[in-house]
Amino acid sequence: MDEFLVRAVVGGIGVAIICGPLGCLVVWQRMSYFGAALSHAALLGVALGLYFQINLYLSILLICIIVSGLMMLMERYKDLSSDTAMGILAHASLALGILILSLMPALRMDLMGYLFGDILSISWRDIVWIYTGGGLVMGLLFWIWPSILSLIIQRDLALVDGIDENKIRLTFLVLLSFVVAISMQIVGILLIVSLLIIPAATARRFATSPEQMALFAMVIGALAVVSGLAISLYWDTPAGPSIVAGASAIFMLATVFGGARRPQNTP
Repeated sequence: MDEFLVRAVVGGIGVAIICGPLGCLVVWQRMSYFGAALSHAALLGVALGLYFQINLYLSILLICIIVSGLMMLMERYKDLSSDTAMGILAHASLALGILILSLMPALRMDLMGYLFGDILSISWRDIVWIYTGGGLVMGLLFWIWPSILSLIIQRDLALVDGIDENKIRLTFLVLLSFVVAISMQIVGILLIVSLLIIPAATARRFATSPEQMALFAMVIGALAVVSGLAISLYWDTPAGPSIVAGASAIFMLATVFGGARRPQNTP
């Protein structure tokens, strides 16, 4: 097996493992559009990173955190619905990112690579970044897991127990922003949400507990990566969209053969 394909498999599985439990939290909280808004904001992070010549992972992470904070602030306005606020920030970020890129005509860049990913070009340095950062994300997620589950399942009781909702929510949004940053090169800005949502939605049909659903989502995400790369290798198709196609195929098979049952012990 060629080394570039080994790197793609190792890096893709690492991202799938990180996306699994976070994707479950996104699905449980019905925050799919929020993830899409962050993925749009990631292009602004790419543009600013290239403009100021700083690390793209860092610039994307900072922009996503800023956008997350703005969304939390805008949600406090009673006359502005949350989906409207997210739509405004998402499209404003996307438009601003494209405008900044247009101001750098001397820069030669593959915009399609940023939009749809280029997993076959990741390096061992990128893989170290994925697994090191992913380990930090998983550690923090393990720390807030009981609290955020309590807020999702029974918010009033969780608040009575003294759980700081704003602190937990902000931590979760920072973790989600980090995943968007490290997933960009795998499936691209426009397809990141698919890797978060589809494996989690598939796992929901079989899991009987939140922890089991998170584990299943990791495994399904890894299978999507492997099957997507196999599709890309055999038919010479773009790797990022092929991974999403693989995840979608697994979801359809689960829908047909797994039924539409929703386990009662998951949120």
